Amino acid sequence: MGAGHAHALYRHGHSPVHRLPAHCKIVALLAFVLAVVSTPREAVWAFGGYALLLVAVAAFARVPAGFWLRRMLIEVPFVAFAVLLPFVAEGPRVQWLGLTVSEPGLWSAWNILAKGTLGVAASLLLAATTELRELLHGLQRLRLPPLLVQIASFMVRYLDVVTGELRRMRVAQASRGYQARGPRQWGTLAKTAGALFIRSYERGERVHLAMLSRGYTGTLPALDAGRAQPAQWATAAALPLAALAVCLMGWTL
Repeated sequence: MGAGHAHALYRHGHSPVHRLPAHCKIVALLAFVLAVVSTPREAVWAFGGYALLLVAVAAFARVPAGFWLRRMLIEVPFVAFAVLLPFVAEGPRVQWLGLTVSEPGLWSAWNILAKGTLGVAASLLLAATTELRELLHGLQRLRLPPLLVQIASFMVRYLDVVTGELRRMRVAQASRGYQARGPRQWGTLAKTAGALFIRSYERGERVHLAMLSRGYTGTLPALDAGRAQPAQWATAAALPLAALAVCLMGWTL
């Protein structure tokens, strides 16, 4: 239970960003996102400035562009929603790229796309430079309620267990010639989901009994996250302070 848990989003490295305490990086991320969402959507140039700041941090952390950009594909559903807004929103219509679209919808789509992309990119940088165990340390250091820290800890540790269970079920189905090709197989998929839920629940019960037999009393041992030095706080504050400057210029220029 106490062992480290690597994740596909994390990239091992020894850069100054990797060495920063997790709670410093979490606070810096939240401050950066607040600056981004506070920027008026009409200040288009400001979002380009935020993107340049993130690129600078990625270069400083030595996170390859390919590693970073591939994981941003998680944003595709939100991009699809933003693309539809100009066509379904109400308000004055304008011509854009040969199409008649709603002007308020166009601005709303830009607002969601720009701010959402920057938030996802910043979060992926945090995940790429911070191990999941360290993130839990940081949340505990920031006085997040212990119950939430425990829930996040269990989710991190057992998400791969449930995924592995689903993988074994799919292999068993494939070995019996099953292929999901259309709506006729939806019933089988529903039964698979139900079986996975039952197996996960039973696995959770066995894990809970094992924890009780090892002295678990409802709380996990306190994690020692250590104190951050003033220089580390100053380094972490560089990104949100630069973002704050861009935000203020976005409101004044």
